Amino acid sequence: MERDAATSPELALSDTDICWDRLDKGSFHITGAILFTAQSALIHPTAVVKTRMQVADSAGVFSSRTTGLSVFKHILRNDGVRGIFRGFGTSAIGSLPGRVLALTSLEVSKDMMLKHTQGLDMPEATRVGMSNAVAGMVSNLISCVYFVPLDVICQRLMVQGLPGTKLCNGTFDVIRKVMKDEGVRGMYRGFGLTAVYQSPASALWWGAYAASQHLIWRWSQSKLLLEC
Repeated sequence: MERDAATSPELALSDTDICWDRLDKGSFHITGAILFTAQSALIHPTAVVKTRMQVADSAGVFSSRTTGLSVFKHILRNDGVRGIFRGFGTSAIGSLPGRVLALTSLEVSKDMMLKHTQGLDMPEATRVGMSNAVAGMVSNLISCVYFVPLDVICQRLMVQGLPGTKLCNGTFDVIRKVMKDEGVRGMYRGFGLTAVYQSPASALWWGAYAASQHLIWRWSQSKLLLEC
């Protein structure tokens, strides 16, 4: 007997899954860029304070017991509001291509994994979670190629003015000076460590998110059918 799509939990659930082929890529990337930029604006002052604190001892400006609040006040007093947003323009604008790269690689990898695991004998939530976990790790490894040099540039701009730091006239001046002094290796300083600690975290986050979403959809669809 053929089941109706409106009353089938499996078919109803499949309608909630948005694969890469069915995705409105223009809206997806534009909305993602807007949300990411807004998020970055909110947390950027914290990133500036954290970066300043991490170089406090070597720069000789703050002691090892200096608090984040005192660093924040110091930046405001000496550099104004512009100081706590130092490097934000480079981070926000430079992150846009990186976000497209990260989200595209995530969705493509997830779609490939879901297709390759379709015939495996495992619970659907496990398959969805595993596919998203692998996609999250792959996406992070790919996007690190772009984001690590961007982080190097932004961090150099954040610590501008501290003793022992070179004054740079904007993003391209940072690139020119790093390439001159350290070469390509300087632009990828910390790449290995970033990939090692971010990739498992990305896999865990996306895997848990997708599996939880799948289970919630299944529960809500089953509850709806019981009520009907």
